Amino acid sequence: MRTVRVTLLILALGQPLAAEGLLPHTDPARVAAGENVYRDHCAACHGTALEGEADWRTPGPDGLMRAPPHDETGHTWHHADALLIDIVTRGTEAVVGGGYRSNMVGFGDLLTEQEILDVLAYIKSTWPARIVEIHDEVNRNAALYAQ
Repeated sequence: MRTVRVTLLILALGQPLAAEGLLPHTDPARVAAGENVYRDHCAACHGTALEGEADWRTPGPDGLMRAPPHDETGHTWHHADALLIDIVTRGTEAVVGGGYRSNMVGFGDLLTEQEILDVLAYIKSTWPARIVEIHDEVNRNAALYAQ
């Protein structure tokens, strides 16, 4: 049910906020809240400094891809907010489908919609200005394709 609410939030808010996306990355209170969520639920895999696992581009011993960094060296900023929200909510396997396997579980039953937005806002708030600009363009392009 939460996935449906997040999807509806994305559809309802995506177009008006397309220039900046859905993430409140310039709101200090939301970013601080997101940093706490990140520390409690994400840092164990993605690193305390958003650095990801070593050799994140190669599969680990279990054959699954390792946790990528969420800083500017990773690929998080290559994805529109709606996709990032979906991945955090439902998990990578559910989003990719087709039998794809991943250690990235969905947090939709554990975190609130606001916590998911906040953690992603925290991540975005750490990116250099140029990366934020590129990510905003990714969001604008995603909004155009969604029409």
